Amino acid sequence: MPYREFHYRWEFDLESSPEQLWPLVADTNRFNRDTGVPAVEVLKSETRNLKNARRRLRLSAFGIPVEWEEQPFEWIRPSRFGVVRRYTSGPISELRVLVELTPREKPPGESPIRAHQPLGSKLVYEVWATPKNIVGLIAIPIQIGILSARNFARTLRDYDELAKHGRSAANLSTTVEFVPGGRARLLALSERLAAEGSDGELVALLVDHIENADDFALARIRPYELARQWKQPQRAMLETCLCATRTGMLDLQWNLICPMCRGGGPSGSLKDIASNVHCPGCNIDFAVNFEQSVELTFRPNPSIRETDAETFCIGGPQVQPHVAAQQLVAPHTTRAIDLALPAGRYRLRTMSLAGWQHLRAAENGPGVVTLRATNSGWANEEIAIDTTGHINFENATDDEQLFILERTAWSDDAATAAEVTALQVFRDLFASEALRPGEQISVGTLTVLFTDLRNSTRMYREIGDATAFGRVMNHFDVLKQVIADEDGALVKTIGDAVMAVFRSPAGAVRAMLHAQQRLGSPPEGMSPLTLKAGVHTGPCIAVTLNDRLDYFGSTVNLAARLEAQSTGDDVVISTAVYSDPEVRELLSDPEKGLSATRFEMPLKGFDREQFELWRVQNRSS
Repeated sequence: MPYREFHYRWEFDLESSPEQLWPLVADTNRFNRDTGVPAVEVLKSETRNLKNARRRLRLSAFGIPVEWEEQPFEWIRPSRFGVVRRYTSGPISELRVLVELTPREKPPGESPIRAHQPLGSKLVYEVWATPKNIVGLIAIPIQIGILSARNFARTLRDYDELAKHGRSAANLSTTVEFVPGGRARLLALSERLAAEGSDGELVALLVDHIENADDFALARIRPYELARQWKQPQRAMLETCLCATRTGMLDLQWNLICPMCRGGGPSGSLKDIASNVHCPGCNIDFAVNFEQSVELTFRPNPSIRETDAETFCIGGPQVQPHVAAQQLVAPHTTRAIDLALPAGRYRLRTMSLAGWQHLRAAENGPGVVTLRATNSGWANEEIAIDTTGHINFENATDDEQLFILERTAWSDDAATAAEVTALQVFRDLFASEALRPGEQISVGTLTVLFTDLRNSTRMYREIGDATAFGRVMNHFDVLKQVIADEDGALVKTIGDAVMAVFRSPAGAVRAMLHAQQRLGSPPEGMSPLTLKAGVHTGPCIAVTLNDRLDYFGSTVNLAARLEAQSTGDDVVISTAVYSDPEVRELLSDPEKGLSATRFEMPLKGFDREQFELWRVQNRSS
């Protein structure tokens, strides 16, 4: 016999704004854990053939196995989200959840001064539950009507208190456990880390995080995210985490990032990463690149604290924080939403149609926009929308479509492999981190530097091999230091020559000008050294050579040719380097006293091509 549907509606007047509360409330994995929902298991074999991000899940409640098919979460950031679950076993037939956040305003008559000013949020949490049997008829009023209602109220009040102070829910858990001797080991290693030169304040913050954060936060420590939260320099935080890994406080892990959902699993080493991988959630294959597909994260070493975080919810809004809206639209149906978007570029895609629609959100854009999904694809032009526009998602196909509107910009909180592997501190501490032999992975755009000592052969002949060798080793030390100071990394030495990489073209130019100055003005009693240098920027490929991470490609080849054109009192740069805005600013700064002289010439190995090059030097040279 069919049973009536239960409906529960709870209202909460909270002090934080919807924007402040959203990252906490929409983190359904953590919310479910904090409200007492049991851990769930994904039934992968049964999920494989489901469409539009549906999943088959299972949990056990009071010894009763419960299985269901979960529809994709739908949301409009930061105002509402919901989900539907249809059960195949257990006491419930169907469960629907809808959460809405709206700004709370003071009634106009109460205070003319503050009328219509936001005074926090009104949060409405609704649940519809249909029993499958007599057990469900009894259990729903108890479990949802009493226990869940109490847990929801407590957790939302806790979240509101955190949101008011700009904090996350990572430190809300009171069940932190160390392995035997783990806390003493953590404190001992932190003292060693500070003694070895790491910033004491950053070490203390990291120790506090490991001591108090929950397993979710510690399973994937993102150094740039911590730096933003703690208002600390990103690079210093990253280097502290790298050094903490070498002392045994942390373990590093490489996280693959799908270009669509931006989810992915961890890998313990670069050797575990293949150049082509499959995302089961999006059902796509994609080519891995270091610039966007691989992120370095950390977790506590298991000898200090184990962080096997269980899963309590799959697919909530905060799993994909770059997605502004996700809506499931039936065939030949239109769904209308009101959406506030930060200015910038976006794309709209679906799970089953190829390609996407490009969008740009800007003030004073069209107030009403219809975005159409058709079997023939998307419109070619970029569509303008207002930052507070009304959007119609129109499904003109014969199949259900999951519309996904997402930012195209990648998170500034990601320490990408392209950036990390181009740092000197990483290469010093993790020399063995390299790709599998034979793998070739794009690292995006890098600035490549080659140097060589001028007249080094004559120096060996004039002062002897031993003395000359010592001078060459000293010059390597100088180069390594100035390269590291500009966030670059020395890749390898070749005789008296050096190859290095930088993320910033201006950093490479500054490093070489500084190196030439130091080597040309040595301490008294030592003869000066003349350093030739060439710099080019462009796309590179990462490979493993001689068990070390190396780079190759036309960008590397061209940079090597530029060094040969240097006289030693200049840095020869390509047009790509000269055109970089930061380089142009450096060259135009009168206090730097630099000049850039243009010249053209062919380069060996690049036949039939005339290159525009620039000779950068101090005017006093």
